[in-house]
Amino acid sequence: MKTNAINFGLLLFRVGVSGAMLTHGYGKLLKVLAGDFSFGDPIGIGPTASLILCTLAEFIAPLLLIVGWKTRWFALLASINMLVAFIIAHDGDAFAKKEKAFLYLIAFILIYFAGAGKYSVDKH
Repeated sequence: MKTNAINFGLLLFRVGVSGAMLTHGYGKLLKVLAGDFSFGDPIGIGPTASLILCTLAEFIAPLLLIVGWKTRWFALLASINMLVAFIIAHDGDAFAKKEKAFLYLIAFILIYFAGAGKYSVDKH
């Protein structure tokens, strides 16, 4: 049983991390809506599919994480996206350049394991 303080901490962490991630996904969402599918192809599935998956992971998933719906599924999606960004998209970059992807990766992994808490649609 989680205490109210832990549940509030999970809410604050979930909303803070996901809210910050929205700033990265918003530009990608605008590209999709404008029909501009020029994007990198880090895992070889094509730029269109890569952009759509990144938009899902960086904009749609964070929105759903904020409300705490299907939290573990969407945290897993965001974690995989950040793992690809950290290991593949920023391959060869200095750690300082890929540090943000690493921090988001750790944050989404924490959300995955901790769950949403009781202040969420999932309520667990």
